[in-house]
Amino acid sequence: MVIVALDFESKEKALEFLSQFKNESLYVKCGMELFYSEGPSIISEIKKLGHKVFLDLKLHDIPNTVKSAMKRLATLGVDIVNVHAAGGVKMMKAAMEAFEGMENRPKVIAVTQLTSTSKEQMNDEQGIPGEVIDSVVRYAKCAKEAGLDGVVCSPLEVRAIKEACGEEFVTVTPGIRPQAVSDDQVRVTTPAQARELGTNYIVVGRPITRATSPVEAYLSIRKDFMGE
Repeated sequence: MVIVALDFESKEKALEFLSQFKNESLYVKCGMELFYSEGPSIISEIKKLGHKVFLDLKLHDIPNTVKSAMKRLATLGVDIVNVHAAGGVKMMKAAMEAFEGMENRPKVIAVTQLTSTSKEQMNDEQGIPGEVIDSVVRYAKCAKEAGLDGVVCSPLEVRAIKEACGEEFVTVTPGIRPQAVSDDQVRVTTPAQARELGTNYIVVGRPITRATSPVEAYLSIRKDFMGE
């Protein structure tokens, strides 16, 4: 599944972009910029258009605060929500408790290491020794222990995560580029490479949203990823 990142600063720009997809039901990511600009109402607007929503707020706080925040987000009808795995197992369990007794709850996933994080940054600034993949797999195991559905990671780490946590453990992978080049992302792949690595969802922003023809770009990337 291809998730389109709606990295826009206003509802008008986001809806103008979505208006081009009259015959497509998309899976879209609403991140901090758009959500903090427009508030929960933007989710309702997107859902009314028939699209699924990954609400990407990366919650990271004390367990009780995260649980309370998740209870509010649970009312929005989103399809995926996330937390930061660095918050720990207790915090992630608290996030899941917010959905107890809820039918058709969203998938809850955890951010491991951002795809903009290099080994040097992780070692020197975060103070975590070793390779990035080791940190990512450790966080993924914690997320599974907490009962989460999966993690956000680079496609390059998918196989190791599946081996550690099982094939059913969901991987959502940003850092996707039609050509394997990087900008502010470090650990990147193409859609076809992501498919070969076995990820469940890819998240693509600028290669679609800034394309001359967003619909054509989306269809091309979906074809490469789905192997159609």
